[in-house]
Amino acid sequence: MKSTLFIALGAASLLPSALQAQQEHIMAGKGLPNVIFIYADDLGYGDLECYGATRVQTPNVNRLASEGIRFTQAHAAASTSTPSRYAMLTGEYAWRRPDTDIAAGNAKMIIRPGQFTMADLFKSAGYATAAIGKWHLGLGDKTGEQDWNAPLPAALGDLGFDYHYIMAATADRVPCVFIENGQVANYDPSAPIEVSYKANFPGEPTGRDNPELLYNLKPSFGHDMSIVNGISRIGYMKGGGKALWKDENIADSILVHAQGFIRANKDKPFFMYFATNDIHVPRFPHERFRGKNPMGLRGDAIVQFDWTVGQLMKTLDDLGIADNTLIILSSDNGPVVDDGYADEAVAKLGNHRPAGPLRGNKYSAFEGGTRVPAIVRWPKEIHKPAVSDALVSQIDWLASLASLLHVRPPKGAATDSRNHLDTWLGKDNNDRPWVIEQAMNHALSVRTKEWKYIEPSRGTAFMKEEAVETGYMMGPQLYKISEDYEQKNMAKEKPEIVYELQNILKDVRDKVK
Repeated sequence: MKSTLFIALGAASLLPSALQAQQEHIMAGKGLPNVIFIYADDLGYGDLECYGATRVQTPNVNRLASEGIRFTQAHAAASTSTPSRYAMLTGEYAWRRPDTDIAAGNAKMIIRPGQFTMADLFKSAGYATAAIGKWHLGLGDKTGEQDWNAPLPAALGDLGFDYHYIMAATADRVPCVFIENGQVANYDPSAPIEVSYKANFPGEPTGRDNPELLYNLKPSFGHDMSIVNGISRIGYMKGGGKALWKDENIADSILVHAQGFIRANKDKPFFMYFATNDIHVPRFPHERFRGKNPMGLRGDAIVQFDWTVGQLMKTLDDLGIADNTLIILSSDNGPVVDDGYADEAVAKLGNHRPAGPLRGNKYSAFEGGTRVPAIVRWPKEIHKPAVSDALVSQIDWLASLASLLHVRPPKGAATDSRNHLDTWLGKDNNDRPWVIEQAMNHALSVRTKEWKYIEPSRGTAFMKEEAVETGYMMGPQLYKISEDYEQKNMAKEKPEIVYELQNILKDVRDKVK
């Protein structure tokens, strides 16, 4: 595991005794909160009751919002999972790297061991650290060359996480096993694991050739390769045996491990990155939740997510540590309804609007791709719940929390992250001057409080299978956000605004580390 160098803000010249006393103070957790990131997957701006949803009840998230700050203009860094997660955990925009697109299940570890991460930040301040749930940022040292039957040479222990229990990628991608501290959890030596994203293994059934074996979910498009738990996936996999997950138990599995980590570290400060698979496909929640919502499996998955949030909150309450635990809840990108499985999500949607009033969805350059729910609760410090319309970005979480911990990241780290701690904690309502958004085709947008500029880009204007309006256009786009949610392109009417926002984007792009 790599070591992490940190420098306390304003403490470069501290005497050793003073520095030691400061670290002991931190280690004791005096005044510093436990921190839990609850990171949903594909949860849209309009998918929660506290954000206007009427066809699904989310009482636990509602409670979180009623006791904290609920943001109405919070943005993920990208409209797809891997680049959003990369940017959030490193404080660096993913588009600065060539290998941060949606990762295959056998991708190498995208965040490299020498790179400073959110976990390094907390670890340097004396916290116990954990990552639990969906990862989707690669494992191992080389793409496609992982030996899933042995310890991985590069895993989350190299990124500052003391403990991890994760899915390598997403539930719709092989390998369909959990990874615990760099090894397959519950490994079954009688069923050695092989993974390929190039070709199937001889004799192994697929969803394309053996639809009769799909007893849980069938694909609507794609997702027709190896079959695990009666659901076909992306990619090919052989073996796994007792280590294979059951989709209906994923939420319970990650919750149990999260609760175990919390209980084990209740007497010292801890940081936990808790990334659920909800609401990502394949949606196959536990039978406790199936059939509980009129929107079918997608609605049931939202209910399951809300239940998971409630169980985490109950654990904190039972242990008496809720008051000094900072919870940040958000999503990695906007929603998508049909993302490759025939789960009736479109047919049963009714008047529910997963992206709320916003244009676009997951994958899109429009607001619905990156504007996401964001709630911050810390009872010890946030005494007056509020709704904030401040323009904020997940890219700033690292720098903001560094300020909270009195830790300065090493030179060259988290170069795109800025300290907006007071805004996140509701102490002010100051906007970020602008946020940068990344679409799936790498098109970038500049969003200010009033305006949004989308740069010219190639690509289909409408993804037919997913029914997603992408926002990709060969000419510049300019929208007055405060008026029409990106309906009228004003680029020709307001060339001076286009020029101003283009220059912001150029300056950010040209920034030298």
